[in-house]
Amino acid sequence: MIECVCAQLHFNICKETGVQLDKKHWYEHVPKSEETNQGGKVTILWNQHVQTDRTIPNNKLDTIIRDNEKRTCMLIDDSVSGEGNVIKKEAEKILKYKDLTIEIQRMWNVKTKVIPVITGATGTISKLFRKYASNILGNMKLRTHRKQPHWALHTHFGKY
Repeated sequence: MIECVCAQLHFNICKETGVQLDKKHWYEHVPKSEETNQGGKVTILWNQHVQTDRTIPNNKLDTIIRDNEKRTCMLIDDSVSGEGNVIKKEAEKILKYKDLTIEIQRMWNVKTKVIPVITGATGTISKLFRKYASNILGNMKLRTHRKQPHWALHTHFGKY
């Protein structure tokens, strides 16, 4: 299930930033390890280790969005939590990547932020989820699927 969430999020980020996509639908999309939009202003890294000057144990994220024009970098870690406490999981993710955030800011000279995208196994999301989602891309909104079975993908990102 997490692969579906990650692939859909990657697809929508690519679409919003102007990356040329081969497929029309997110469920056909196979993320590439590195994508750059047509102007070269935004680079999207998928499932990559970040090479750093120091040894950082947690240096691999699901998605990294580097905006060269705005000098920002978003470190996105997606997960589906079997636990009911998604707020606790979000805090753990932010702390887990604190060292990497500091190192990327130093090496790339960009403002860096960790964006935890945590969904409970039953579709539970935290109150901060919408805030985190709006940080990824301003006009990307959250939609909820009500007709899918409980084991299927409950939430995803998309435009209204």
